[in-house]
Amino acid sequence: MSKKFKPIPYFKTEAEERVFWQTHDSTEYVDWSKARKGVRFPNLKLTTRPITLRLPVGLIDRLKIEAHKMDIPYQSLIKQLIYNGLSE
Repeated sequence: MSKKFKPIPYFKTEAEERVFWQTHDSTEYVDWSKARKGVRFPNLKLTTRPITLRLPVGLIDRLKIEAHKMDIPYQSLIKQLIYNGLSE
C-alpha cells in the first residue's frame, strides 16, 4: 500500500511559499524516494537586486586582496561578510 500525499497548495508569492515550507514537513507532500540526484537548472535566475555602495578606496583594495587570497570575486566576499555579520 503506497502512502497518500497531500496536494501542494498554490502560492501567490515566493515569500508565501517560503513560509509554508518552513512550517510544514515536505515528506507529507513529496515522495522523496523518487527524487533524482544531479538535476540541473541551467536557466534558473537568482533573485538579486543591484545596489550602489560607496566605500573608501583603501577598504576596497583590502577586500580585493583578501578575496584574491581566497580565490573568489571581491563582490562575493562582500556578500559573505554582510551575510555573516547579519547572522551573528
